[in-house]
Amino acid sequence: MGAPGALPSPELLEQFSQFFRLLSEPARLQLLCQLKQGPTDVATLIEATGFSQSHISRQLGQLQRAGLVRCEREGARTIWQADGDLVDELCHLVQHRLKRRLEAQLQQLEPA
Repeated sequence: MGAPGALPSPELLEQFSQFFRLLSEPARLQLLCQLKQGPTDVATLIEATGFSQSHISRQLGQLQRAGLVRCEREGARTIWQADGDLVDELCHLVQHRLKRRLEAQLQQLEPA
């Protein structure tokens, strides 16, 4: 983001926004979670998620363009896998934040 205290440029803010919009789609998050279990093909993803082949292909294409998944050919099959730990780290941060928020709300409900 540049120097500490510096505000990001409008262009950088747009890039951030696009990235978080990409991750705001539950289907894409579900596919990423599936792929974190290990490399797999689209047929296995269809079985695991219940999504159509075209829906999965469209979502994987968007994730690939963002650099979050990659694929390799194995004969006639295309094997997909998550690329890097960024999504795991982001989900961990969000989960930690939500947990702290819920704990604070529970403390407010406890008798004085």
